[in-house]
Amino acid sequence: MISDMPRERLEKLGASALKTEELIAILLSTGTKETNVFDLSKQILEKLLSLDELKNLTYEELLTIKGIKKAKASKIIAAVELGRRLSYIGNEHKHKLNHLEDVYKLVSYDLSNKEQEHFMVIYLNSKSEIIQKQTVFIGTINQTVIHPREIFKQAIRLNSVAIICLHNHPSGNSDPSRADIESTKNLVLASELLNISLVDHLIIGKNEYYSILEKKKYFIKNT
Repeated sequence: MISDMPRERLEKLGASALKTEELIAILLSTGTKETNVFDLSKQILEKLLSLDELKNLTYEELLTIKGIKKAKASKIIAAVELGRRLSYIGNEHKHKLNHLEDVYKLVSYDLSNKEQEHFMVIYLNSKSEIIQKQTVFIGTINQTVIHPREIFKQAIRLNSVAIICLHNHPSGNSDPSRADIESTKNLVLASELLNISLVDHLIIGKNEYYSILEKKKYFIKNT
């Protein structure tokens, strides 16, 4: 059978020898009455501008492809998510953050496609290496939701000398709200009191980010 061919090639040559459409064909397992599994696989790839976009392809978008039902869409989404998680294992906590762009690359996939606001904190050691990356709050971000004591309590527990705070805007627009600015002011005050550096508070949008501390026009220190 044509659907057995990529599996046989994987057994003989290993997964790295297979083309992308063959790997997807293995996930799909079968085609439909009208379309064989390879053509179905190619239809998925044709929906993308590049292979990198596969990680952003949604469950709903997959279901718009003729021949892709819930079971096949679920397999593909699960495989992409598993690959994403594996890519972090053994690397995340060795990651050194030298620039804001490094931070954005680290979290953009996690945050840019969320439908709710997620507030995340990255805890750093004295070498600017990641000790821990943790989602602290989920929901609309405002002053009452963000509790500096929870953020800095964990920093003390981890013996972290610096933190980076960040959250996403589901709208895709990374411009800060008044609540974002006021919450950041409270974080700055707490960081100065505890002598734990607040490196920045980033807002993650769609293919963009905004550094609140970099834009000094928003800040009046100690107010």
